[in-house]
Amino acid sequence: MLVRDLGLKDYDEVWNLQRRLVFERGAGEIPDTVLLCQHPPVYTIGRSSRQTAPEGLPYPVRRVERGGDLTYHGPGQVVGYPILKLSELGLKPRSYLNALEAVLVEAVKSFGVEAVTQRGFTGLWVGKRKLASIGVAVRAGVAYHGFSLNVNVHLAPFRLINPCRLESDVMTSMAAVLGGPVDEHAVTKSVGQAMLDYFGGLAE
Repeated sequence: MLVRDLGLKDYDEVWNLQRRLVFERGAGEIPDTVLLCQHPPVYTIGRSSRQTAPEGLPYPVRRVERGGDLTYHGPGQVVGYPILKLSELGLKPRSYLNALEAVLVEAVKSFGVEAVTQRGFTGLWVGKRKLASIGVAVRAGVAYHGFSLNVNVHLAPFRLINPCRLESDVMTSMAAVLGGPVDEHAVTKSVGQAMLDYFGGLAE
């Protein structure tokens, strides 16, 4: 498995890169690959979602292939796009979502954040607040899209929407949980290592 830290990248650029890598992974031209990055402010919504974006949002809205509903991406949020051939990992889509949750739980634990999952929802929670969101797509057996983990991201843009059809103030961040800013580079490294530890083990 290859982990690539892209830094701050425009959403559309990484979206196009994902779709190219999906075909390359399906053809066996590349190994499983994880893209980690941050985005300039943008809202995204799952293609099959019945939720609509409110008018007058301050940032672009993209309707994309992933599952899930409306959410926000912005600086201070670690976004991960694993391009994985699920059959080679012995995973079905549902078990893959559970695996991503387990990866993120481990990734934030070393920073003193005790995140949990909630029955009936995807993502990570701290108390009644949502820390990370997950939404994936699968094409020809290859998973793409992925997860977003709130590190130091400003939460105000979430309050302009109902993230994942939840209350507008449901989101939190590692910084909010811990009471101060968190090293985003260290979190990105922790997420990448957790991906390698979990999925690298499955692939052996």
